[in-house]
Amino acid sequence: MTDTIARAAEVLKGHRDSIDRLDAILVFTLAERFKHTQAVGVLKAQHDLPPSDPARESNQIARLEELAAQADLDPEFAKKFLNFIIQEVIQHHKKHQS
Repeated sequence: MTDTIARAAEVLKGHRDSIDRLDAILVFTLAERFKHTQAVGVLKAQHDLPPSDPARESNQIARLEELAAQADLDPEFAKKFLNFIIQEVIQHHKKHQS
């Protein structure tokens, strides 16, 4: 292996190690988020509130798109990601109301 290839492999390993740590942060962050959304779902069910709040969802999406732009992340990707999470949360809330 040449020095250039060895150095590239070392740099690649460093990037992958960082990606692995960030993936762990994402998983634990999502777990924490879902703990809170589960509590919201229980509260909504106890008080006969609808499982979805379109106004809040719209505000959150706009907020996340703005944050994504500030972070140099594709705002459309951020929107799709949050929409996916919101739909999952709504399904959990519906389960609490059954």
